[in-house]
Amino acid sequence: MATLGDVGAAAAINLLSAFVFFIAFAILRLQPFNDRVYFPKWYLKGLRSSPSRSGAFLRKFVNLDFRSYLRFLNWMPDALKMPELELIDHAGLDSAVYLRIYLIGLKIFLPIAFLAWAVLVPVNCTNKTLELQLKNVTSSDIDNLSVSNIPLGSDRFWTHIAMAYAFTFWTCYVLLKEYETVASMRLQFLASEKRRPDQFTVLVRNVPPDPDESVSESVEHFFLVNHPDNYLTHQVVCNANKLAKLVKKRKSKQNWLDYYQLKYSRNNAKRPFMKTGFLGFWGEQVDAIDYHISEIEKLSKEIAEERERVKKDPKLIMPAAFVSFKSRWGAAVCAQTQQSRNPTLWLTEWAPEPCDVYWQNMAIPYISLAVRKLIMAVAFFFLTFFFMIPIASVQALASIEGLEKAAPLLRPLIETKFIKSVIQGFLPGIVLKLFLIFLPTILMIMSKFEGFTSLSSLERRSATRYYLFNLVNVFLGSIIAGSALEQLNSFIKQSANEIPKTIGVAIPMRATFFITYIMVDGWAGIAAEVLMLKPLIVYHLKNFFLVKTEKDREEAMDPGSLGFNTGEPRIQLYFLLGLVYATVTPALLPFIIVFFGLAYVVFRHQIINVYNQEYESAAAFWLMFLDAL
Repeated sequence: MATLGDVGAAAAINLLSAFVFFIAFAILRLQPFNDRVYFPKWYLKGLRSSPSRSGAFLRKFVNLDFRSYLRFLNWMPDALKMPELELIDHAGLDSAVYLRIYLIGLKIFLPIAFLAWAVLVPVNCTNKTLELQLKNVTSSDIDNLSVSNIPLGSDRFWTHIAMAYAFTFWTCYVLLKEYETVASMRLQFLASEKRRPDQFTVLVRNVPPDPDESVSESVEHFFLVNHPDNYLTHQVVCNANKLAKLVKKRKSKQNWLDYYQLKYSRNNAKRPFMKTGFLGFWGEQVDAIDYHISEIEKLSKEIAEERERVKKDPKLIMPAAFVSFKSRWGAAVCAQTQQSRNPTLWLTEWAPEPCDVYWQNMAIPYISLAVRKLIMAVAFFFLTFFFMIPIASVQALASIEGLEKAAPLLRPLIETKFIKSVIQGFLPGIVLKLFLIFLPTILMIMSKFEGFTSLSSLERRSATRYYLFNLVNVFLGSIIAGSALEQLNSFIKQSANEIPKTIGVAIPMRATFFITYIMVDGWAGIAAEVLMLKPLIVYHLKNFFLVKTEKDREEAMDPGSLGFNTGEPRIQLYFLLGLVYATVTPALLPFIIVFFGLAYVVFRHQIINVYNQEYESAAAFWLMFLDAL
């Protein structure tokens, strides 16, 4: 079990890692050739252009102003300067409310940590229960600061009960005030926003078939009869996935044509040629400009034919439609009321904004959605519970005893003080982090299979499942499995009646594992976020091998987005850990406070300079966050 020295070693490693990431970021962001990686949002808004460096050739790629390197942490105060109202105009309400959640964490846990360390820690550490009464239980010096150090039946437990009520009251009070603030922000945002079609539009699904009318005629007739005063127009949903692929292909060909025309304009003496085979390595050699012009003409004809087929082919007409109304009130009434006696027909919901629509799922028949959801629910159940087996096994190997058992020859090295501290204080957290690296992608694929029709609903669904997964595997799994494994010798020697008492004492001792996990994921992980190593490498690879025109360079500059499907579950897990361990092991709270403070600064910088949200949901995820708490 990790000791205070092991946790200190892990803290030093993670703080050093975070500092190295910040130094690397400070250097890389100042280089002219990385400007589009670290400030893409300003390029997309048209407020920034590539830095022009006159003089030596080296200045075009490297910043030689050494004074700028002395202010390498200036980005932190700069990220805090933009007022919240300006931030909403710049990045949207989704981003502003997302940042407020980190502030909520600081508002909740700073007073709780002060009270816990002022009241609970002295109450806990002045006992010697673990030292005297429970010698058969594995413990560390951190556990002396926890509730495990209080003897059974002690009057000191009244202090913990009182603090639990005080912490709960304070948390509810902060959430109530923040709920009022965010509700006001949402109302102001919606009232001040420019009119958009989706504000007057409802998505209607499962339109019943009519042998005498087409889907379009059925929709028009139904809403003229039932909403005569508010109905305006409608657009039937078609399966245009093939059409979308053709348009994408033509766009690629047009980009190549622009490249070869630009190349020819720079050297009129020589026409550009290319091979038509795989990646241009073999095949017939042809004039590149004439070839792409002919390919674009062919694709244009195919697109026109496919567009007409989509309009006329009944098999491509889906039993769904976007219905627009003359007023927001009319759209709200339709979206929130049942339209038919049969509750499975004429189903209505608010239409997502155009940028939020996930068009690939619009062609899924509504009747298959229930089956898809059932399949994914079963798949998620097995994914969650069977994932606990490899996590528990790998974490067992990530301990001193597990490594010595798996590799006896390494015992002299493992028993070295520094190596032992690294293994106990750092290795379990990093192993769990690596094990979960592909989980968000798996959950997003499952959400897409379920048939959600908007990107925001896909992310919210994935976030909900990610949080449930963390709750079962990371939180409950680590507590139950970890405590049971660590106290196995005690269980064998004790009577059955004593085992629950041993588990009750052992559960707070898992705080050391969560402390190491918070440092790996919430300290070093957040610091790595600002470095953006993967986008940096991908951009330069694309820029070197694939970029042919200025349009290609803009597409290579992928700023990404906040990623609510991964960010929200992490925040919810840390809130859970903080609230659970506030009265049990207050030593965990400072690590969570560092996470919320660091994450707020880092993500504020990223939202201002990097991330470009694909959609704006007016903070629709806010209620999901409150429900989880």
